[in-house]
Order: sequence, then structure tokens, then C-alpha cells
Amino acid sequence: MTLSVGDKLPEATFPFMGPEGPATLALGEKLAGRKVVIFALPGAFSRTCDASHMPSFIRTKDGFAEKGVDEIMCLAVNDPFVMGAWGASTGANDAGITMLADADGAFTKSVGMDMDAPVVGFFGRSKRYAMVVEDGVVTHLNIEPELGCTVSAGEGLLEAMG
Repeated sequence: MTLSVGDKLPEATFPFMGPEGPATLALGEKLAGRKVVIFALPGAFSRTCDASHMPSFIRTKDGFAEKGVDEIMCLAVNDPFVMGAWGASTGANDAGITMLADADGAFTKSVGMDMDAPVVGFFGRSKRYAMVVEDGVVTHLNIEPELGCTVSAGEGLLEAMG
């Protein structure tokens, strides 16, 4: 499956860092009856993810709320400890962005968004993309066509939403 608009997201369970330590989130339950933004990126603490992608969603959080988005989630093929630390260091946790770890890359592979970038040591990571999901169905999907962060940034997804 290659993810596209109109697809229902597959069931998945993601680890994340809760207040008491590692916890899990059932994606289907979290999406039911809600409008959610999910953005995915190759790796926490990596240059573009840290300097551009994450900050773009922190900056545009209020714009998404004005469009009826209930929650913003960040997804990366990293472990929950790394995602928790990255959320703390970037201010994402304070901004209310949910940091999800696709630790084994199973979800990323299941939606056809896996990639390798050997030059920077990334294997089995996620392509850079952002989507709006309403009641589990993808309504907007911006896949980054090249290196960098433009259409998959918060501003790019807000623009696509109209």
C-alpha cells in the first residue's frame, strides 16, 4: 500500500513517553471521530527535522486549531525514549504535540512511506510527509518531493487545507 488521500489508516499501536514512562497509543482509538494532523519525518534530532520540520508545526499549531484540528502528532522511526527527549528539547511537548515512536518501522512500511538514506546512516526510516486524518481517513496528504521541508511543513499543510 502506498498512502494516498481517501485511505483509511491501518490499525497500529505506538509507544510514546507518558508522564510515568513508556506507554502505548492505539491509533484507531485516537483518530475515531476526530480531526488529527500527523506529520512524519526521517529522524529525531536530525538537521532538517530539528531545525525546520518540528518548528513549523509548533509555529502553526494555532492555525490548525482554527481549522478544527483536535491534535497534532509527530511520527518517526525512533524509540519512545528518543522521541520523548526530542519533544522536550524542541518544545514540542510544551506545545502539546504528541510524539509517537514507530520503533520497528512497521506502520511506516505498511503505508509505503519507508526509505533509506545511506549517506546519512538512515535505514528503514520514514519519508517526510504530513497529512490530515478525519475519523481515520486521510483527507490531505503532502509528501515531500525532495530534500528539505516545504510541502510537508506546517505552513505547507495549512495552505493545502485552504
